[in-house]
Amino acid sequence: MNARKVLSLVGIVAIAVVFTLQFGPGSTGFGSGRGPVVPSAVAVVNGKEIPLRDFSRVYAGQLNSLRNRGVPIPESYARQSLPSQVMDQLVTRELLSQAAERHGINPSDDELRKLIHENADFHKDGQFNFEQYKRALRDYYRTTEPKYEEELRRQLAAQKMLQVVNSGAVVSDDEVRARYEKDANQAKVVFARFLPTMYAAQVPAPTPAQLEEFRKAHNDEISTYYESNRFMYQQAERAKARQILVKLAPDAAAQQKAEAKSRAEALHKEVTEGGKDFATVARERSEDPGTKASGGDLGWVERASLEPTLAEAVFALAPNGVSQPIETKLGWHVVKVEEKQAAQDKKLEEAAPEIATTLYKQQKAKELAKAAAEKALASLKGGQTLQQLFPPEKEGQPALQRFETETRPEAVETGSFTAGGESVPYLGLAPALSTAAFSAPGPQVLDQVFPLSEGFVVAQVTERVKPSDETFTQKKDELREQTRRAKQIEMTESFLKALRETGTVVENNEAIQTIVGAS
Repeated sequence: MNARKVLSLVGIVAIAVVFTLQFGPGSTGFGSGRGPVVPSAVAVVNGKEIPLRDFSRVYAGQLNSLRNRGVPIPESYARQSLPSQVMDQLVTRELLSQAAERHGINPSDDELRKLIHENADFHKDGQFNFEQYKRALRDYYRTTEPKYEEELRRQLAAQKMLQVVNSGAVVSDDEVRARYEKDANQAKVVFARFLPTMYAAQVPAPTPAQLEEFRKAHNDEISTYYESNRFMYQQAERAKARQILVKLAPDAAAQQKAEAKSRAEALHKEVTEGGKDFATVARERSEDPGTKASGGDLGWVERASLEPTLAEAVFALAPNGVSQPIETKLGWHVVKVEEKQAAQDKKLEEAAPEIATTLYKQQKAKELAKAAAEKALASLKGGQTLQQLFPPEKEGQPALQRFETETRPEAVETGSFTAGGESVPYLGLAPALSTAAFSAPGPQVLDQVFPLSEGFVVAQVTERVKPSDETFTQKKDELREQTRRAKQIEMTESFLKALRETGTVVENNEAIQTIVGAS
Protein backbone atom coordinates (compact mmCIF):
# COMPACT_ATOMS: atom_id res chain seq x y z
CA MET A 1 0.00 0.00 0.00
CA ASN A 2 1.57 3.31 -1.04
CA ALA A 3 2.01 6.39 1.17
CA ARG A 4 -1.02 8.21 -0.22
CA LYS A 5 -3.29 5.27 0.52
CA VAL A 6 -1.89 4.92 4.03
CA LEU A 7 -2.57 8.60 4.72
CA SER A 8 -6.09 8.21 3.35
CA LEU A 9 -6.68 5.26 5.66
CA VAL A 10 -5.49 7.32 8.62
CA GLY A 11 -7.92 10.07 7.62
CA ILE A 12 -10.83 7.65 7.37
CA VAL A 13 -10.04 6.18 10.76
CA ALA A 14 -10.03 9.74 12.13
CA ILE A 15 -13.48 10.31 10.66
CA ALA A 16 -14.78 7.09 12.15
CA VAL A 17 -13.66 7.98 15.66
CA VAL A 18 -14.05 11.75 15.60
CA PHE A 19 -17.15 11.58 17.78
CA THR A 20 -15.00 10.24 20.62
CA LEU A 21 -12.82 13.36 20.40
CA GLN A 22 -15.52 15.91 19.78
CA PHE A 23 -17.37 15.66 23.06
CA GLY A 24 -14.75 15.24 25.76
CA PRO A 25 -13.80 17.18 28.87
CA GLY A 26 -10.70 19.30 29.11
CA SER A 27 -11.83 22.16 26.88
CA THR A 28 -13.38 25.33 28.18
CA GLY A 29 -14.17 26.70 24.75
CA PHE A 30 -12.92 29.90 23.23
CA GLY A 31 -15.99 32.10 23.17
CA SER A 32 -18.02 33.10 20.18
CA GLY A 33 -16.53 33.84 16.77
CA ARG A 34 -17.48 36.20 13.96
CA GLY A 35 -17.84 35.30 10.32
CA PRO A 36 -19.83 35.55 7.12
CA VAL A 37 -21.86 32.40 7.88
CA VAL A 38 -23.36 32.79 11.35
CA PRO A 39 -21.53 33.99 14.47
CA SER A 40 -22.01 30.70 16.30
CA ALA A 41 -20.89 28.37 13.48
CA VAL A 42 -17.54 27.53 11.90
CA ALA A 43 -19.30 26.10 8.83
CA VAL A 44 -22.70 25.39 7.33
CA VAL A 45 -23.04 22.04 5.53
CA ASN A 46 -26.14 21.80 3.33
CA GLY A 47 -27.89 24.21 5.69
CA LYS A 48 -26.75 22.42 8.89
CA GLU A 49 -24.47 24.41 11.19
CA ILE A 50 -21.29 23.06 12.75
CA PRO A 51 -21.17 24.99 16.05
CA LEU A 52 -18.12 26.88 17.23
CA ARG A 53 -18.02 24.86 20.42
CA ASP A 54 -17.71 21.59 18.46
CA PHE A 55 -14.71 22.84 16.50
CA SER A 56 -13.05 24.27 19.61
CA ARG A 57 -13.46 20.99 21.53
CA VAL A 58 -12.01 18.83 18.75
CA TYR A 59 -9.20 21.31 18.04
CA ALA A 60 -8.29 21.68 21.72
CA GLY A 61 -8.52 17.91 22.25
CA GLN A 62 -6.14 17.10 19.41
CA LEU A 63 -3.75 19.92 20.33
CA ASN A 64 -3.67 18.82 23.98
CA SER A 65 -3.20 15.20 22.96
CA LEU A 66 -0.09 16.12 20.97
CA ARG A 67 1.25 18.25 23.82
CA ASN A 68 0.65 15.53 26.40
CA ARG A 69 2.64 13.09 24.24
CA GLY A 70 5.50 15.57 24.07
CA VAL A 71 5.16 16.05 20.30
CA PRO A 72 6.80 19.32 19.10
CA ILE A 73 4.10 21.50 17.54
CA PRO A 74 5.31 24.11 15.02
CA GLU A 75 3.23 27.29 15.06
CA SER A 76 2.42 26.86 11.35
CA TYR A 77 0.93 23.43 12.10
CA ALA A 78 -1.09 24.62 15.11
CA ARG A 79 -2.48 27.65 13.26
CA GLN A 80 -2.88 26.29 9.73
CA SER A 81 -2.55 22.54 9.17
CA LEU A 82 -4.31 21.28 12.30
CA PRO A 83 -7.33 23.64 12.00
CA SER A 84 -7.72 22.58 8.38
CA GLN A 85 -7.60 18.90 9.36
CA VAL A 86 -10.16 19.39 12.14
CA MET A 87 -12.46 21.33 9.81
CA ASP A 88 -12.19 18.58 7.21
CA GLN A 89 -13.05 15.92 9.80
CA LEU A 90 -16.11 17.78 11.05
CA VAL A 91 -17.41 18.61 7.58
CA THR A 92 -16.88 15.01 6.47
CA ARG A 93 -18.68 13.68 9.53
CA GLU A 94 -21.61 16.00 8.90
CA LEU A 95 -21.83 14.97 5.25
CA LEU A 96 -21.78 11.32 6.31
CA SER A 97 -24.47 11.94 8.96
CA GLN A 98 -26.72 13.53 6.36
CA ALA A 99 -26.02 10.68 3.89
CA ALA A 100 -26.89 8.15 6.62
CA GLU A 101 -30.20 9.92 7.19
CA ARG A 102 -31.01 9.83 3.48
CA HIS A 103 -30.20 6.10 3.40
CA GLY A 104 -32.38 5.39 6.43
CA ILE A 105 -29.48 4.43 8.67
CA ASN A 106 -30.58 4.99 12.26
CA PRO A 107 -28.58 3.50 15.17
CA SER A 108 -30.67 1.67 17.72
CA ASP A 109 -31.18 2.76 21.31
CA ASP A 110 -29.14 -0.25 22.45
CA GLU A 111 -26.15 0.84 20.29
CA LEU A 112 -26.39 4.36 21.65
CA ARG A 113 -26.72 3.15 25.23
CA LYS A 114 -23.68 0.86 24.83
CA LEU A 115 -21.57 3.75 23.53
CA ILE A 116 -22.56 6.02 26.41
CA HIS A 117 -21.98 3.31 29.02
CA GLU A 118 -18.47 2.63 27.62
CA ASN A 119 -17.41 6.28 27.96
CA ALA A 120 -15.12 6.54 31.00
CA ASP A 121 -16.19 10.17 31.52
CA PHE A 122 -19.52 8.82 32.80
CA HIS A 123 -18.04 6.21 35.14
CA LYS A 124 -17.82 6.19 38.90
CA ASP A 125 -15.80 3.46 40.60
CA GLY A 126 -15.28 1.83 37.20
CA GLN A 127 -19.00 1.61 36.35
CA PHE A 128 -21.47 3.77 34.44
CA ASN A 129 -23.22 6.11 36.84
CA PHE A 130 -26.28 8.08 35.74
CA GLU A 131 -25.62 10.95 38.16
CA GLN A 132 -22.03 11.19 36.88
CA TYR A 133 -23.43 11.16 33.34
CA LYS A 134 -25.67 14.15 34.05
CA ARG A 135 -22.92 15.97 35.94
CA ALA A 136 -20.37 15.46 33.10
CA LEU A 137 -22.84 16.70 30.49
CA ARG A 138 -23.56 19.79 32.59
CA ASP A 139 -20.03 20.65 33.76
CA TYR A 140 -17.76 19.46 30.94
CA TYR A 141 -19.78 18.84 27.79
CA ARG A 142 -21.98 21.88 28.45
CA THR A 143 -25.06 20.39 26.88
CA THR A 144 -28.27 18.62 27.79
CA GLU A 145 -28.99 14.89 27.66
CA PRO A 146 -31.37 15.11 24.66
CA LYS A 147 -28.96 17.29 22.63
CA TYR A 148 -25.95 15.15 23.45
CA GLU A 149 -27.73 11.88 22.62
CA GLU A 150 -29.17 13.28 19.40
CA GLU A 151 -25.75 14.42 18.20
CA LEU A 152 -24.11 11.18 19.32
CA ARG A 153 -26.73 9.22 17.38
CA ARG A 154 -25.94 11.25 14.24
CA GLN A 155 -22.22 10.63 14.65
CA LEU A 156 -22.76 6.91 15.14
CA ALA A 157 -24.89 6.96 11.99
CA ALA A 158 -21.97 8.58 10.14
CA GLN A 159 -19.70 5.76 11.25
CA LYS A 160 -22.24 3.16 10.15
CA MET A 161 -22.53 4.94 6.79
CA LEU A 162 -18.80 4.41 6.31
CA GLN A 163 -19.23 0.74 7.18
CA VAL A 164 -21.95 0.40 4.55
CA VAL A 165 -19.68 1.97 1.92
CA ASN A 166 -16.76 -0.27 2.92
CA SER A 167 -18.90 -3.40 2.88
CA GLY A 168 -19.08 -3.13 -0.90
CA ALA A 169 -15.35 -3.75 -1.23
CA VAL A 170 -15.18 -7.25 -2.68
CA VAL A 171 -12.04 -8.40 -4.46
CA SER A 172 -11.64 -11.13 -7.03
CA ASP A 173 -8.80 -13.65 -7.36
CA ASP A 174 -7.67 -11.80 -10.48
CA GLU A 175 -7.35 -8.55 -8.51
CA VAL A 176 -5.34 -10.28 -5.79
CA ARG A 177 -3.06 -11.84 -8.40
CA ALA A 178 -2.61 -8.49 -10.16
CA ARG A 179 -1.59 -6.86 -6.89
CA TYR A 180 0.90 -9.64 -6.25
CA GLU A 181 2.39 -9.39 -9.74
CA LYS A 182 2.91 -5.68 -9.18
CA ASP A 183 4.26 -5.75 -5.62
CA ALA A 184 6.37 -8.91 -5.91
CA ASN A 185 8.13 -7.77 -9.08
CA GLN A 186 11.09 -5.93 -7.57
CA ALA A 187 14.44 -4.55 -8.61
CA LYS A 188 17.48 -2.83 -7.17
CA VAL A 189 19.42 -0.44 -9.37
CA VAL A 190 22.61 1.59 -9.17
CA PHE A 191 22.72 4.68 -11.37
CA ALA A 192 24.82 7.77 -12.02
CA ARG A 193 23.62 11.12 -13.35
CA PHE A 194 25.50 13.20 -15.89
CA LEU A 195 24.22 16.77 -15.75
CA PRO A 196 25.24 19.64 -18.05
CA THR A 197 25.99 21.77 -14.97
CA MET A 198 28.79 19.32 -14.09
CA TYR A 199 30.56 20.14 -17.38
CA ALA A 200 29.72 23.83 -17.87
CA ALA A 201 33.15 25.00 -16.67
CA GLN A 202 34.80 22.93 -19.43
CA VAL A 203 33.03 24.81 -22.22
CA PRO A 204 35.14 27.64 -23.68
CA ALA A 205 33.52 30.87 -24.77
CA PRO A 206 32.42 30.73 -28.42
CA THR A 207 34.39 32.58 -31.08
CA PRO A 208 32.55 35.35 -32.95
CA ALA A 209 32.15 33.02 -35.93
CA GLN A 210 30.76 30.19 -33.78
CA LEU A 211 28.36 32.58 -32.05
CA GLU A 212 27.09 34.02 -35.33
CA GLU A 213 26.54 30.54 -36.75
CA PHE A 214 24.71 29.49 -33.59
CA ARG A 215 22.48 32.59 -33.66
CA LYS A 216 21.41 31.93 -37.25
CA ALA A 217 20.52 28.31 -36.45
CA HIS A 218 18.69 29.05 -33.17
CA ASN A 219 16.72 32.24 -33.71
CA ASP A 220 13.49 30.73 -32.38
CA GLU A 221 15.13 29.39 -29.20
CA ILE A 222 16.77 32.77 -28.55
CA SER A 223 13.44 34.56 -28.93
CA THR A 224 11.66 32.08 -26.65
CA TYR A 225 14.39 32.41 -24.01
CA TYR A 226 14.14 36.20 -24.11
CA GLU A 227 10.35 36.15 -23.62
CA SER A 228 10.57 33.61 -20.79
CA ASN A 229 13.29 35.57 -18.97
CA ARG A 230 12.32 39.11 -19.88
CA PHE A 231 12.66 40.30 -16.29
CA MET A 232 16.42 39.71 -16.55
CA TYR A 233 16.68 42.35 -19.24
CA GLN A 234 14.66 45.01 -17.45
CA GLN A 235 16.53 46.92 -14.74
CA ALA A 236 15.26 49.81 -12.66
CA GLU A 237 17.33 52.92 -12.00
CA ARG A 238 20.10 52.06 -9.51
CA ALA A 239 22.56 53.91 -7.30
CA LYS A 240 25.73 52.65 -5.60
CA ALA A 241 25.66 54.29 -2.18
CA ARG A 242 27.15 54.49 1.30
CA GLN A 243 25.54 55.78 4.47
CA ILE A 244 26.32 57.05 7.95
CA LEU A 245 23.48 56.43 10.41
CA VAL A 246 22.74 58.17 13.70
CA LYS A 247 20.22 55.85 15.34
CA LEU A 248 17.11 57.17 17.04
CA ALA A 249 14.44 55.23 18.95
CA PRO A 250 10.89 55.56 17.58
CA ASP A 251 9.65 56.87 20.94
CA ALA A 252 12.54 59.32 21.43
CA ALA A 253 11.79 62.62 23.18
CA ALA A 254 12.06 65.95 21.34
CA GLN A 255 15.43 66.72 22.95
CA GLN A 256 16.87 63.34 21.89
CA LYS A 257 15.66 63.94 18.32
CA ALA A 258 17.32 67.36 18.26
CA GLU A 259 20.58 65.92 19.59
CA ALA A 260 20.58 63.13 16.99
CA LYS A 261 19.96 65.61 14.18
CA SER A 262 22.77 67.83 15.45
CA ARG A 263 25.21 64.88 15.44
CA ALA A 264 24.16 63.95 11.90
CA GLU A 265 24.72 67.53 10.74
CA ALA A 266 28.18 67.52 12.31
CA LEU A 267 29.06 64.28 10.50
CA HIS A 268 27.78 65.80 7.25
CA LYS A 269 30.16 68.73 7.70
CA GLU A 270 33.11 66.41 8.34
CA VAL A 271 32.69 64.63 5.00
CA THR A 272 31.83 67.74 2.98
CA GLU A 273 33.46 70.89 4.34
CA GLY A 274 36.04 68.97 6.38
CA GLY A 275 37.08 66.81 3.44
CA LYS A 276 37.21 63.57 5.44
CA ASP A 277 36.83 60.23 3.64
CA PHE A 278 33.17 59.16 3.78
CA ALA A 279 33.92 55.42 4.16
CA THR A 280 36.39 56.09 7.01
CA VAL A 281 33.92 58.26 8.92
CA ALA A 282 31.17 55.65 8.38
CA ARG A 283 33.47 52.91 9.67
CA GLU A 284 34.31 54.92 12.78
CA ARG A 285 31.09 56.76 13.58
CA SER A 286 28.08 55.12 11.90
CA GLU A 287 25.60 53.34 14.18
CA ASP A 288 24.32 50.92 11.54
CA PRO A 289 25.65 47.45 12.54
CA GLY A 290 24.92 46.04 9.09
CA THR A 291 27.13 48.45 7.11
CA LYS A 292 29.52 50.01 9.66
CA ALA A 293 32.34 47.50 9.11
CA SER A 294 32.22 47.99 5.33
CA GLY A 295 32.37 51.78 5.54
CA GLY A 296 28.62 52.20 5.19
CA ASP A 297 28.49 50.34 1.87
CA LEU A 298 24.88 49.76 0.76
CA GLY A 299 25.85 48.31 -2.61
CA TRP A 300 23.57 48.89 -5.59
CA VAL A 301 20.10 49.98 -4.43
CA GLU A 302 16.84 50.63 -6.26
CA ARG A 303 14.10 53.07 -5.29
CA ALA A 304 11.76 50.27 -4.22
CA SER A 305 14.30 48.94 -1.69
CA LEU A 306 14.45 52.23 0.26
CA GLU A 307 11.97 54.18 2.35
CA PRO A 308 10.28 56.83 0.15
CA THR A 309 11.94 59.80 1.91
CA LEU A 310 15.37 58.21 1.68
CA ALA A 311 14.84 57.09 -1.93
CA GLU A 312 13.81 60.59 -3.01
CA ALA A 313 16.93 62.13 -1.52
CA VAL A 314 19.33 59.45 -2.78
CA PHE A 315 18.14 59.49 -6.38
CA ALA A 316 18.18 63.32 -6.46
CA LEU A 317 21.98 63.23 -5.91
CA ALA A 318 24.56 63.26 -8.69
CA PRO A 319 27.47 60.79 -8.54
CA ASN A 320 29.82 61.68 -5.63
CA GLY A 321 27.08 63.84 -4.08
CA VAL A 322 26.39 63.75 -0.34
CA SER A 323 22.91 64.28 1.06
CA GLN A 324 21.83 66.53 3.90
CA PRO A 325 20.75 64.47 6.98
CA ILE A 326 17.56 62.52 6.15
CA GLU A 327 15.17 61.34 8.88
CA THR A 328 13.54 57.89 8.77
CA LYS A 329 12.10 55.60 11.43
CA LEU A 330 15.66 54.34 12.08
CA GLY A 331 17.17 57.75 12.74
CA TRP A 332 19.18 60.27 10.69
CA HIS A 333 21.02 59.20 7.52
CA VAL A 334 23.82 60.93 5.65
CA VAL A 335 24.18 59.26 2.24
CA LYS A 336 26.83 59.44 -0.47
CA VAL A 337 26.08 58.28 -4.01
CA GLU A 338 29.18 56.91 -5.75
CA GLU A 339 27.69 55.76 -9.06
CA LYS A 340 24.32 55.78 -10.80
CA GLN A 341 22.81 53.65 -13.54
CA ALA A 342 19.79 54.69 -15.56
CA ALA A 343 16.90 52.29 -15.99
CA GLN A 344 17.55 49.73 -18.72
CA ASP A 345 15.19 47.77 -20.93
CA LYS A 346 17.19 45.64 -23.33
CA LYS A 347 15.43 44.79 -26.56
CA LEU A 348 15.73 41.32 -28.06
CA GLU A 349 18.31 42.57 -30.57
CA GLU A 350 20.51 43.88 -27.76
CA ALA A 351 20.14 40.80 -25.59
CA ALA A 352 20.52 38.26 -28.41
CA PRO A 353 24.35 37.91 -28.25
CA GLU A 354 24.25 37.32 -24.49
CA ILE A 355 21.39 34.81 -24.83
CA ALA A 356 23.09 33.05 -27.73
CA THR A 357 26.26 32.67 -25.64
CA THR A 358 24.24 31.20 -22.74
CA LEU A 359 22.39 28.74 -24.97
CA TYR A 360 25.57 27.81 -26.85
CA LYS A 361 27.34 26.94 -23.59
CA GLN A 362 24.31 25.00 -22.34
CA GLN A 363 24.22 22.95 -25.54
CA LYS A 364 27.94 22.22 -25.44
CA ALA A 365 27.74 21.27 -21.74
CA LYS A 366 24.88 18.91 -22.57
CA GLU A 367 26.95 17.33 -25.34
CA LEU A 368 29.83 16.83 -22.91
CA ALA A 369 27.46 15.27 -20.35
CA LYS A 370 26.12 12.85 -22.95
CA ALA A 371 29.62 11.92 -24.10
CA ALA A 372 30.66 11.27 -20.48
CA ALA A 373 27.59 9.07 -19.97
CA GLU A 374 28.36 7.07 -23.14
CA LYS A 375 31.96 6.62 -22.01
CA ALA A 376 30.74 5.39 -18.61
CA LEU A 377 28.37 2.93 -20.28
CA ALA A 378 31.24 1.52 -22.32
CA SER A 379 33.27 1.03 -19.14
CA LEU A 380 30.34 -0.76 -17.50
CA LYS A 381 30.09 -3.11 -20.47
CA GLY A 382 33.81 -3.73 -20.07
CA GLY A 383 33.25 -5.15 -16.60
CA GLN A 384 33.59 -2.18 -14.26
CA THR A 385 30.86 -1.05 -11.85
CA LEU A 386 29.41 2.38 -11.21
CA GLN A 387 30.64 2.20 -7.61
CA GLN A 388 34.19 1.73 -8.92
CA LEU A 389 33.90 4.46 -11.54
CA PHE A 390 32.01 7.05 -9.50
CA PRO A 391 32.35 6.53 -5.73
CA PRO A 392 30.67 9.19 -3.58
CA GLU A 393 32.78 12.31 -3.12
CA LYS A 394 32.08 12.17 0.62
CA GLU A 395 32.10 8.94 2.57
CA GLY A 396 28.70 7.45 3.23
CA GLN A 397 26.08 8.90 0.88
CA PRO A 398 26.26 10.58 -2.51
CA ALA A 399 25.21 14.22 -2.79
CA LEU A 400 21.81 13.34 -4.27
CA GLN A 401 20.86 11.39 -1.16
CA ARG A 402 22.16 14.18 1.07
CA PHE A 403 19.97 16.67 -0.86
CA GLU A 404 23.07 18.59 -1.89
CA THR A 405 24.05 19.96 -5.30
CA GLU A 406 25.74 17.31 -7.45
CA THR A 407 29.06 18.57 -8.81
CA ARG A 408 30.09 15.30 -10.50
CA PRO A 409 28.57 11.87 -11.29
CA GLU A 410 28.23 9.59 -8.26
CA ALA A 411 26.93 6.04 -7.91
CA VAL A 412 23.50 6.04 -6.24
CA GLU A 413 21.87 2.84 -4.96
CA THR A 414 18.07 2.84 -5.11
CA GLY A 415 17.22 -0.01 -2.78
CA SER A 416 14.30 -2.28 -3.72
CA PHE A 417 11.36 -0.81 -5.63
CA THR A 418 8.40 -2.40 -7.39
CA ALA A 419 7.08 -2.40 -10.93
CA GLY A 420 3.86 -0.74 -9.81
CA GLY A 421 4.76 2.69 -11.20
CA GLU A 422 7.14 4.50 -13.52
CA SER A 423 9.23 6.16 -10.80
CA VAL A 424 12.73 5.21 -9.68
CA PRO A 425 13.91 6.09 -6.16
CA TYR A 426 15.98 9.33 -6.10
CA LEU A 427 15.26 9.94 -9.79
CA GLY A 428 11.51 10.38 -9.78
CA LEU A 429 9.52 9.72 -12.93
CA ALA A 430 11.76 7.70 -15.28
CA PRO A 431 9.48 5.41 -17.33
CA ALA A 432 12.10 4.26 -19.86
CA LEU A 433 14.63 3.34 -17.16
CA SER A 434 11.97 1.62 -15.03
CA THR A 435 10.73 -0.43 -17.98
CA ALA A 436 14.26 -1.47 -18.88
CA ALA A 437 15.04 -2.46 -15.29
CA PHE A 438 11.99 -4.70 -15.01
CA SER A 439 12.61 -6.19 -18.44
CA ALA A 440 16.01 -7.40 -17.24
CA PRO A 441 15.97 -11.11 -16.27
CA GLY A 442 18.58 -10.53 -13.59
CA PRO A 443 21.53 -8.32 -12.59
CA GLN A 444 22.97 -6.61 -15.66
CA VAL A 445 24.08 -3.33 -17.21
CA LEU A 446 21.19 -1.50 -18.89
CA ASP A 447 22.32 -1.19 -22.49
CA GLN A 448 21.57 2.49 -23.17
CA VAL A 449 22.03 6.05 -21.93
CA PHE A 450 18.72 7.38 -20.60
CA PRO A 451 17.89 11.06 -21.25
CA LEU A 452 16.26 12.39 -18.11
CA SER A 453 15.26 16.00 -17.57
CA GLU A 454 18.26 18.07 -18.72
CA GLY A 455 20.81 15.33 -18.16
CA PHE A 456 21.59 11.68 -18.79
CA VAL A 457 21.61 8.52 -16.67
CA VAL A 458 23.44 5.21 -16.92
CA ALA A 459 22.35 2.34 -14.72
CA GLN A 460 22.87 -1.28 -13.86
CA VAL A 461 20.43 -3.68 -12.21
CA THR A 462 22.02 -5.25 -9.15
CA GLU A 463 19.11 -7.43 -8.00
CA ARG A 464 15.86 -8.78 -9.44
CA VAL A 465 13.05 -10.56 -7.59
CA LYS A 466 10.25 -12.02 -9.72
CA PRO A 467 6.77 -13.24 -8.77
CA SER A 468 6.35 -16.99 -8.30
CA ASP A 469 3.34 -19.26 -7.82
CA GLU A 470 4.81 -20.64 -4.60
CA THR A 471 5.23 -17.21 -2.99
CA PHE A 472 1.79 -16.15 -4.21
CA THR A 473 0.17 -19.14 -2.49
CA GLN A 474 1.96 -18.31 0.76
CA LYS A 475 0.89 -14.66 0.73
CA LYS A 476 -2.53 -14.95 -0.91
CA ASP A 477 -4.63 -14.34 2.21
CA GLU A 478 -2.50 -11.39 3.30
CA LEU A 479 -2.63 -9.94 -0.21
CA ARG A 480 -6.40 -10.35 -0.37
CA GLU A 481 -6.79 -8.33 2.83
CA GLN A 482 -4.40 -5.63 1.57
CA THR A 483 -6.29 -5.45 -1.72
CA ARG A 484 -9.62 -5.26 0.08
CA ARG A 485 -8.39 -2.42 2.32
CA ALA A 486 -7.05 -0.53 -0.68
CA LYS A 487 -10.40 -0.89 -2.45
CA GLN A 488 -12.23 0.28 0.69
CA ILE A 489 -10.10 3.41 0.74
CA GLU A 490 -10.76 4.08 -2.94
CA MET A 491 -14.50 3.55 -2.53
CA THR A 492 -14.63 5.77 0.56
CA GLU A 493 -12.61 8.50 -1.13
CA SER A 494 -14.93 8.38 -4.14
CA PHE A 495 -18.05 8.48 -1.93
CA LEU A 496 -16.78 11.42 0.13
CA LYS A 497 -15.72 13.29 -3.01
CA ALA A 498 -19.24 12.85 -4.43
CA LEU A 499 -20.80 14.12 -1.18
CA ARG A 500 -18.66 17.27 -1.31
CA GLU A 501 -19.28 17.88 -5.02
CA THR A 502 -23.04 17.55 -4.73
CA GLY A 503 -23.31 19.38 -1.39
CA THR A 504 -22.86 22.97 -0.28
CA VAL A 505 -20.19 23.71 2.33
CA VAL A 506 -19.59 27.28 3.50
CA GLU A 507 -16.76 27.74 5.99
CA ASN A 508 -16.47 30.66 8.42
CA ASN A 509 -12.72 31.30 8.34
CA GLU A 510 -12.94 34.32 10.63
CA ALA A 511 -14.56 32.21 13.34
CA ILE A 512 -11.95 29.47 12.89
CA GLN A 513 -9.10 31.97 13.28
CA THR A 514 -10.75 33.41 16.39
CA ILE A 515 -10.66 29.97 17.99
CA VAL A 516 -7.15 29.15 16.79
CA GLY A 517 -5.83 32.52 17.92
CA ALA A 518 -7.15 31.97 21.42
CA SER A 519 -5.30 28.68 21.83
